[in-house]
Amino acid sequence: MSQQLIQVSDLRRSFGATAAVDGVSFEVAAGEVVGLLGPNGAGKTTTIHCLTTLLKPDSGTARVAGFDVVTQGAEVRRSIAVTGQFAALDELLTGRENLVLFGRLLGLGRQPATARADELIDRFDLGEVAGKAVRTYSGGLRRRLDLAASLVVDRPVLILDEPTTGLDPRSRRALWEVVRELRDGGTAVLLTTQYLEEADQLAGRVLLIDRGRVSAEGTPDELKRQLGGAVCEVRIEDPRARTVAAEQLRAAFDGLTEDEDVLRLAAGSGTLTEVVRRLESAGVEADDVTVRRPTLDEVFLSLTGSVDAEKAVDADAAGAGR
Repeated sequence: MSQQLIQVSDLRRSFGATAAVDGVSFEVAAGEVVGLLGPNGAGKTTTIHCLTTLLKPDSGTARVAGFDVVTQGAEVRRSIAVTGQFAALDELLTGRENLVLFGRLLGLGRQPATARADELIDRFDLGEVAGKAVRTYSGGLRRRLDLAASLVVDRPVLILDEPTTGLDPRSRRALWEVVRELRDGGTAVLLTTQYLEEADQLAGRVLLIDRGRVSAEGTPDELKRQLGGAVCEVRIEDPRARTVAAEQLRAAFDGLTEDEDVLRLAAGSGTLTEVVRRLESAGVEADDVTVRRPTLDEVFLSLTGSVDAEKAVDADAAGAGR
């Protein structure tokens, strides 16, 4: 059985009368990626700040690489690599100089630090800008350099708090490959992300947090199955034709929803045939009719409701953690 490198039990943290984290429990093993998802204000950032010793929990326990986050903070910090939501770079130094500086601060000699910097520059495709001052970088380049800096020294635990925000699709996929390599090498990875496709791609398990509590847990496929199977989507760009189609389909199917030019309903045996038959009888030509599995986005919305709930909680936590 793999070693549990993150162990959280009944963790609680409040800000005044507001419970930001209200009894959260989970574990992350060596060689595992766990996604921590939830709407804004759900308690994700507060949880991360407790695990990285930026905040002290009110109660409960949390151990990282075997060390208690309250009583052994220094040991915890030596065991983790962290990429937060904001880049922590020296604007006046070049990209290469930043990486070498991080290496030296983390105990590497000059030659190993330089070699590691060159390796990360190549891995994150930063060669063209490595010799330029960070103040000249775009937001995406800063993010890539910040991610590289968090990996200068190998640590058993990697905590990624929305690591690909602002990255283009190519850079995002390059990071995914790096995370997979680290996972395969035995690193325990805790990931929060606003891109549910990212959690679907990377996480072996997903925890959905809502209002400070774990509301669901499982593999992405297990969570998708909770919605009850496939989804039929009917795309009709013409508004009048879409209105007619919606009336026809509502007469035959419960739970029809509309999202811009798409009509969506739960699909079972024979659904596709019946949908096509009813559209033809109504004289409606659809632009596209497909049946697919539910997405993690749909699971997320189904289990957590409004994505705007309780925004102030994580904002307070982020401010307290800086």
